[in-house]
Amino acid sequence: MTGLKAGASPVIDGCQYCNWSRRIFEEMRAGSVDAVSVTIGYHEDFRETVERIVDWNRLFEAHGDLIVKARSVADIDAARQSNRTAIFFALQNCSAIEDDIGLVEILHDLGVRVMQLTYNNQSLLGTGCYEAVDSGITRMGREVIAEMNRLGMIIDMSHSAERSTLEAIDISARPIAITHANPAAWHKVARNKSPEVLKALAARGGMLGLSLYPLHLKDGSNCALETFTEMVAGLADLIGVDHIGIGSDLCQDQPDSVVEWMRNGRWTKGGASIGLGKAVFPPQPAWFRDNRDFGNVRAGLIARGFTAEEAGKILGGNWYRFFTDGFAPGRA
Repeated sequence: MTGLKAGASPVIDGCQYCNWSRRIFEEMRAGSVDAVSVTIGYHEDFRETVERIVDWNRLFEAHGDLIVKARSVADIDAARQSNRTAIFFALQNCSAIEDDIGLVEILHDLGVRVMQLTYNNQSLLGTGCYEAVDSGITRMGREVIAEMNRLGMIIDMSHSAERSTLEAIDISARPIAITHANPAAWHKVARNKSPEVLKALAARGGMLGLSLYPLHLKDGSNCALETFTEMVAGLADLIGVDHIGIGSDLCQDQPDSVVEWMRNGRWTKGGASIGLGKAVFPPQPAWFRDNRDFGNVRAGLIARGFTAEEAGKILGGNWYRFFTDGFAPGRA
């Protein structure tokens, strides 16, 4: 199924980490995907992150008829008008700022608009979801949150532990995001979020991007679309439809070796023992294989009983509203 017609609510994905190619960019256009927040780093330090940005600049040059670098929602509007997909840069860890808060502004200048305070481990800013003890947001974490608020860089707690996530929601002067996770009450894994976190997130105006990555779904790769939309309906009852988006966590065409990098980085010799099984990418569910399938999600939501307007909000309208404020500078 193809995507939405031109003029409908924008289709925005809050998280992807694909092995980028012209074919994937063409699939974005076939799916009428207006904007994607792309992961440019996990454990990379500052210099390595800059190298990823260099790589992306070459992609923009080579495929400028399909994609465009974005820094604001105005760039989404311009991308839609030119039939291209706006690309925002995101970091899934704070490794890129090393131990220097000044690098937050440099990365913002380079186009980074979203940063997780932690990946799965303890960082200098907070605690990851696989640590045994969650000590919350650190002193440096509080300073970095204030700096991100000032610049207009969105705080992401997708891979963070419970206390750290709740503290980030409370400390931040702006609403935060959990760009790619699902309710733990629906599928209990360390990455998914408790009702307490979800209610606190929504109460402060935050956003949850629902993950379509099989390890985050009930029944994994065999998760049915009806099972997923039933969860979305229950979540809407809990936190309201205005706080729900899609953060597919699509890792299309990535080799399995990338899973090792995501899980292990450089911090272990023996491999991370976090109960996730073999380090391979599981198959996507049949109803969401790639960017052409956002229309399937929309159809499933409407079949579940969501209105066309509500489905449009979930598919991207809510992200558009959230980014409008979240990317705006000047609030400490």
